[in-house]
Amino acid sequence: MNNKELAEKIVLWIRDTVLASNCKGVVIGISGGVDSSVLAVLCQRAFPQNTLGVIMPCYNNHTEAEHAQELAKQFSMPTRIVVLDSVFDALLKVLPSNKAEPVIEQVAKGNLKARLRMVVLYYFANQFNYMVVGSSNRSELSVGYFTKYGDGGVDIMPLGSLVKRQIRELARFLCIPQQIIDKPPSADLWEGQTDEEELGFSYEELDRYLVNGKADDELKKKIESMMATSNHKRQPPPVANL
Repeated sequence: MNNKELAEKIVLWIRDTVLASNCKGVVIGISGGVDSSVLAVLCQRAFPQNTLGVIMPCYNNHTEAEHAQELAKQFSMPTRIVVLDSVFDALLKVLPSNKAEPVIEQVAKGNLKARLRMVVLYYFANQFNYMVVGSSNRSELSVGYFTKYGDGGVDIMPLGSLVKRQIRELARFLCIPQQIIDKPPSADLWEGQTDEEELGFSYEELDRYLVNGKADDELKKKIESMMATSNHKRQPPPVANL
């Protein structure tokens, strides 16, 4: 399947899935990264009049918000900007800190940002009878590289069957700005954070394993361990059978 056919198939799937749920359109968080950029353009093709992009900076790298705004301008996409800095600060004032474990606290704060964004997206979805569309891809989902009830808390994931390489290829086909395609992937949850540094391997290595099963023993063991320990993130909450 070439990129044109793939894009058309995703667009049709988005439209059919949303309309089957009696919703009118879609809302998507635009981060300035390649995944959300690709998805935003595909969503707009599915619902030209009923796609809302939401830019939600929360002590972010300003470049990310600039890239998100540039994308929205290039594709004439309606957007709302919701700055979450003060909301984030207010929550931290009433939540206990864990200064003895700075790495754990950093991750907890990063996940809090992701969950605040989810809350905002569902606010707009409720207002307009839209569905929340998530931009997670197969590579991220496979190893649990997403925040449970954060960027993982969505209604549909149109890119969930595509590895990162396929997302980049679609980005080129869709004429996404080159600086968005080329920059290191990052959830921008704290300063200097990048996906591949946090994962401990590259998306290219992960994609190769997912598609072809090829990886050295150490990498294979690490990936499979992450898959196993993150399985709960990909499943609905267990219900006790009493």
